Order: sequence, then C-alpha cells, then structure tokens
Amino acid sequence: MRRFFLSLLLLAAVLAAACAWWLNAPLPLAQGQALELEIEPGTTPLGVAHAAAGAGVQVPPRLLWLWFRLSGKDRQIKAGNYEIPPGTTPRLLLRKLVRGDASMRSLTLIEGWTFRQVRAALAHADGLKPDSAGMDDAALMAALGRPGLAPEGRFFPDTYAYVRGSSDMAVLARALRQMDRRLEAAWAARAPELPLKSPEQALILASIVEKETGRAQDRAQIAGVFINRLRLGMLLQTDPSVIYGMGEKFDGNLRKRDLQTDTPWNTYTRPGLPPTPIAMPGRAALLAAVQPEPTKALYFVARGDGSSHFSASLDEHNRAVNRYQRAGGK
Repeated sequence: MRRFFLSLLLLAAVLAAACAWWLNAPLPLAQGQALELEIEPGTTPLGVAHAAAGAGVQVPPRLLWLWFRLSGKDRQIKAGNYEIPPGTTPRLLLRKLVRGDASMRSLTLIEGWTFRQVRAALAHADGLKPDSAGMDDAALMAALGRPGLAPEGRFFPDTYAYVRGSSDMAVLARALRQMDRRLEAAWAARAPELPLKSPEQALILASIVEKETGRAQDRAQIAGVFINRLRLGMLLQTDPSVIYGMGEKFDGNLRKRDLQTDTPWNTYTRPGLPPTPIAMPGRAALLAAVQPEPTKALYFVARGDGSSHFSASLDEHNRAVNRYQRAGGK
C-alpha cells in the first residue's frame, strides 16, 4: 500500500512537472509563423480552443480547453482579433485572451487630405472591413448620422488605432466626432469681431489655410490675410479652392482660363467663402482661422522655399510675384 501511494505521488509529481513544462513551452504554430486568431462575441471556451486550432495552433483543442477550464479564467476570455507570434506559450495565450490584447492596426489621416484621399487610404488599410466601399459620399454620411452634409473636411486628421477586422465606418465615425470636438473648442476660443458667422465658416476657412500654408510659422498670418479680405469684401482668390473645384480635371498646372472658369469653389469669380471645406484642416489650421494674426497684409506669394512674402498693397505684391516667379517660386 505504501508503494502504491508513493507511486501515485511520483506520478502526480511527474504530471505536475509535465504540465508546468507545457504551460511555459512555446505553442507549435503552423509553418512557424505568426497567426491571426479571430474570436467572435459569444464564443464558448471550447469554441475558442477550436478557433485557435483552426487558426494554426497545433495543439488538440480539448487540451487547450482543459487549460482554460483549470485556470478558472475560461469565462473571462474576450472577443477580438488576436495576433499569436512564435514563442507564445499556453500561459501567455490565455493571458492575452483574458486581457483582450487584440491585434491592433493604425491608420493615419494627413492634414490637407481631401475626402477622396481619405477613402483611398481606408480602402488600402490593413485589416479594415471595407463596409463603406459600396456607398457613395451621400450614403456614407447618412450612415454616419449626418444626412445631407458634405463629407469634405469633416474628419479630423490624426492616427487612429483599431482592432483587425473593425469596420472602416467605425474609424470614420471616430474621426468625425474628433473633428466635432476640435471645431467646437476652436470656435469657443475665437477672437472677437471675426467676419465668420458660424463654426461651419471657420472650418471652411481653416481648410483653405491648411492648403495655403507651406511653413507653420506663416499659418496665422495667412489666416489674417483672408480675414482682412473677408472684412473688405475682396475676393479671396485662393488657388487651392479653384483646384478643388476642378476635381479630376486638374492636371497639375493651373492656367489663367482655370481661374476664369466659374465653379462654386472658384474664389476668383465668386465672393466670400466657398460652399464647403476643400480639405481636412488640422488643429493648428483651425486655431489660425479663429485666432488670425493681426496684419495689414492683403496679399501673399510663395517664395519657393515653403515660406510666403506678405504685402499690404497690390504694387508691392506684384513686385514680389515678379521677383519670386523669376526666382522659381510659385
């Protein structure tokens, strides 16, 4: 009898050692490469084990399930898309699933991008479900709860992290809410007596400032020029707005006839602000639009090095244009 109990103790010790070794040994993965494990909401612990085996974890599903059960954390496993790299042990796998350390990706929306560029970036983003792919812009905005609103400039340029398998609409909804918050904060901090009647107009002006600025230091003064022109009722005459109105017709060269061809966004032929933003403004452009630098300048021209030359009179501006055009400027 004594030998029997000793044998049982020895067997238990061997099993405990084997379990400890297995729990801390790397799981064998198909082809030795990182795997993607997708766990749908409502999946049972046994279903999770089968999903792991189906993804390429070369361990009997019931063995994984038994580990989940014995750990006492089987009901704490969270849905999500997970990356399982080589070297992952059963202990590390369960820890990842319980913590919800899902496989994250990120998408960066750039200041000055148009919505066309945003949609192209969404289409090529790694791991995003292209739920918006079959929608035109109007349907997309309606699905986001903004029917009738043009999408241009409505999404805040930033880096957005997401779980692999997320909808591109979820990323857009976050960017839309972020722009709402940023615009609201900028409008609340606006300077007094601006010739802007609404946050909408501030957003439109900010998009123009974003596209016109080549050097960050000039941003607030560029905004000041446009504010001066709005106060005086002068045409804004901003090339990026004309280019936006041309759409796919723009071939990289802006000609005199383009400036004379009327569109809703042609600020050479129509007074005031265009009807919509022309791009996504960042935080600095939003603040510049509502907190412009006090200036007497009514004109500016690019020097060719990213900076701008500002002029208070047309004669001075024409001299600057001749100088910097001859020097290879814009």
